[in-house]
Amino acid sequence: MGARPVFVARAGLARGRSGTISRRNRIPDPARPVTLLALIALVAVALLLGGMVFFAALVAPLVFRVLPVEQGGQFVRALFPRYYVFVLGTAAAAAVALFPLSKPDAGIMAATAGLAWWLRQSLMPRINALSDRAKAGDTAAQPEFDRAHRLSVIANLLQMVAAAVVLAGFVT
Repeated sequence: MGARPVFVARAGLARGRSGTISRRNRIPDPARPVTLLALIALVAVALLLGGMVFFAALVAPLVFRVLPVEQGGQFVRALFPRYYVFVLGTAAAAAVALFPLSKPDAGIMAATAGLAWWLRQSLMPRINALSDRAKAGDTAAQPEFDRAHRLSVIANLLQMVAAAVVLAGFVT
């Protein structure tokens, strides 16, 4: 077979007899150059994971520590649509760049992008509406808000794990 990109070699992926990529024969080949697609994928996945961790670990806690709850909520509500566009864009870029290199990793990143789209377009508006209803005194809205918020946290953690798994493929 032809030359494999460094990502494929470093991820421990090798073409088997059928021509499909497998995780056998983990022999990195440092002599092969990094392809542009592998570099784009690496940067996109690193930005994705770094941005998500930065937001979850630093920005969100700091906002609610520094600002009053009402202002913090308004700030985060304004920030989330942009956050999800960032997640969607970096995950989609990674998926496109990874497609010729590793279809499973491309699929993981495409699913991450799709989940970001769903979170932004569907779940986030629902969470906002439930929050507004709860603040207006609707007692039934608070438990629904809590469930929807918990789902968004779980979905974001899943996206971070997915990005970490794909990123780990660059170093193993």
